[in-house]
Amino acid sequence: MALKVSCPICAAKVEWIAEQRFKPFCSERCKMIDLGDWATEAHKIPCESSDVEVSDDELF
Repeated sequence: MALKVSCPICAAKVEWIAEQRFKPFCSERCKMIDLGDWATEAHKIPCESSDVEVSDDELF
């Protein structure tokens, strides 16, 4: 019996098997919704704020 996980976008149950192409998502649609959330910064990795301001030119 395969492990079942919930899709992080729509909560549909997904079998955790090699044939499941989009795991942990249930479909390409949910995978792309998540990618869009990262691209628009709806999801962010938390970090401690810094008082130091860095311009975009200094990053490259």
